[in-house]
Amino acid sequence: MSLLALRSNVKKRKRTRVGRGNGSGHGNYSGHGGKGQTARAGGTLRPGFEGGQTPFSRLMPKLKGFKNPNKIEFLPVNTGSLNIFEDNSKITVEDLLAKNLISKKNKPVKLLGGKGELERTLEITVHKASASAIKAVEAKKGHVHLLISKKQEEKKEEKTEESK
Repeated sequence: MSLLALRSNVKKRKRTRVGRGNGSGHGNYSGHGGKGQTARAGGTLRPGFEGGQTPFSRLMPKLKGFKNPNKIEFLPVNTGSLNIFEDNSKITVEDLLAKNLISKKNKPVKLLGGKGELERTLEITVHKASASAIKAVEAKKGHVHLLISKKQEEKKEEKTEESK
């Protein structure tokens, strides 16, 4: 056996020859389609280019219905609606859910001082509270405890470590 008789097991892929007439299946436009920029040599456009028109990716935030993925929606509770609780009671998110003042347990709660006037001394534990709500509760010698998320705790710890 000579070296000339050796052959590779991998078969060569046959090159398609374009521009050799319509009978070949690759005639007329040679796979480049119709006229225009993309039919020319080197006429490739970057992804997302729309001929000078504002690209859809840059237009999306301006369109109606854009939702901020980082927005936190709080469930509102007015101070006036807390009069259904007994005097000197401790109120948590679970208590608010039990009295149907909020609809979901897994969303954060914000205490608002808008509608109604507080008539009882209460100790309230919520995620967030407005300044007017805190004033209204403290005016009746109550107290508002704010629940802090893990991210906020980590930020506070980082700030204290940096200041040391």
